[in-house]
Amino acid sequence: MARQLDEQIAGRYPVGQRLRVLDVGMGQGTQALRLARAGHQVTGLEQEPKMIAAARAALSCEPEGIRERVRIIEGDGRDTGVHFLPGSFDVVLCHGVLMYVSEPDPLLAGLARMLAPGGLLSLLVRNADALAMRSGLSWDWATALTAFDSTAYRNRLGLDVRADRLATLTATLAGIGAPLQAWYGVRVFTDTAPEGVEIPADVEPLLAAEERAGRTDPYRAVAALLHLCGVRG
Repeated sequence: MARQLDEQIAGRYPVGQRLRVLDVGMGQGTQALRLARAGHQVTGLEQEPKMIAAARAALSCEPEGIRERVRIIEGDGRDTGVHFLPGSFDVVLCHGVLMYVSEPDPLLAGLARMLAPGGLLSLLVRNADALAMRSGLSWDWATALTAFDSTAYRNRLGLDVRADRLATLTATLAGIGAPLQAWYGVRVFTDTAPEGVEIPADVEPLLAAEERAGRTDPYRAVAALLHLCGVRG
């Protein structure tokens, strides 16, 4: 997904331009730190104290110049208007958040308002059109049959959450003034890998196969996750 995001940024902004990035639901700060290392000014918004502590711990290990480019704010992604003025950011990330939000449209509308004209909105969501894949490939036929007609699922943390359909999000993005420009699949081949499986010593062929599948039909349509990129009009 990081490669996909970098591709979209590179295609939209001049090389070397320092961007204002908002990472909503930043978690432990993986993407925030990666973008700060690339020279961008990053604001992370997170409401879970454990995740904030993990992000601050990771940030403390970075050089001073990178630490100065990252700001962490405790807050809910649905309250961006409380913390920031409209048009304050060039890039807004919302990765792995929508599955925990029962009504995502207000959240998405708020994120779009944070974007400057031409700004990039990057979403990572669970793919509702492929919910049956993991269960089917695991020979769990009862769960697979139920998944065809549902957007609800139980994640690996044991939480009951929800998935999104590409067509629905495409319409939503158009409605909030940040129409879809590109979309990718994420975890096409590796979603059913057993927990704790050892990562290959040479991981590049795995990444290359996933990256190719993530941009190629019909593979990307059955990916576990979808990466959608909208642009503010």
